[in-house]
Amino acid sequence: MLIIINLKNEKGNMKKLAITSVFLLFAFVSSLFANEVNIFSARHYDSDVQLYEKFTAKTGIKVNVISGKSGALEKRIIEEGADSKADLYITADAGRLGAFDAKGMLQSGLNTNAIKSAVPSNFRTSKWTGIAKRARIVYFAPERVSGAELAGLTYESLADPKWKGRVVIRASNNIYNQSLVASLIKNNGKAATAEWSKGIVSNMARAPKGNDRAQILAVAAGEADIAVANTYYLALMLSGKKGPEQQAAAKKVKPFFPNQDGRGTHMNISGAGLVKGAPNKANAIKLVEFLLSEEAQNHIVNNTFEYPMIAGVSPHPLVVNMGLDFKQDLKTKVVNYGKLQADALAAMTGAGWK
Repeated sequence: MLIIINLKNEKGNMKKLAITSVFLLFAFVSSLFANEVNIFSARHYDSDVQLYEKFTAKTGIKVNVISGKSGALEKRIIEEGADSKADLYITADAGRLGAFDAKGMLQSGLNTNAIKSAVPSNFRTSKWTGIAKRARIVYFAPERVSGAELAGLTYESLADPKWKGRVVIRASNNIYNQSLVASLIKNNGKAATAEWSKGIVSNMARAPKGNDRAQILAVAAGEADIAVANTYYLALMLSGKKGPEQQAAAKKVKPFFPNQDGRGTHMNISGAGLVKGAPNKANAIKLVEFLLSEEAQNHIVNNTFEYPMIAGVSPHPLVVNMGLDFKQDLKTKVVNYGKLQADALAAMTGAGWK
């Protein structure tokens, strides 16, 4: 675009000034310095939006959120390539972040002093970091499972024949299960985990179906004695947010934290990844640092029932009541979940895990 402006000089002569693409140039410069950050989020909590509003109020940085399922968001970012406006990819599960990183879609930058001092090293890389933790544990029916049976229970011992026909767990395509099995591969090897998967399939009370809450409901209804599910699901049910029927069902089961005599209970994360080519990289880093602040962590745990990522913040009382002083697996780096994701899926499907 060429704009011609006619001006008179002191002698009254006409002078032509050519200003090339003034408005386009202005728009381009403005976009470079836009005070915003663009989030592609697979988390589905309204409370996250409230948290972003707090960030905007504190910093003046506008937060734009594109929500969707992780697969669809990743596909869009990849297809848009250099034209993508995505700054941060926020999702549940370290395996998803690791797999997305393996596709070359993330960049370094989440290794500031603030982030490194807040997040233990096994829950982060330079390209992505955990912002909240979750534990994948066992739920049992107290009237059908004795204390003696539970003594020393591990993820590995769930494949013991004594649990035949008594276990419910989600399908093999569930990312939480894939990360759990990946952790078993990291600690026990591929061959042992393949055999373990066969034992789990043999012990299933029914073919896998439904989400984590469905597994807890199955135990409450007497369809199984043991369920594997993330901690925040039980707290969500107990809170009454899923209705009185699920609240009543949740009261019929008890939580158990496996591997307390060994490496500790399997831990996973909700996390944020810094997208390659992020147009607002500095703002994205500021947002992640805010999410790891005491204010933000308190907001997260009291709305999503996850565990805080940083020290000094207490989980929601419903989560505390499940047991707070359990041994977490801080040995197994969550970066392995993405690296071993394909092997985990192969172990499960090879065992006939639907």
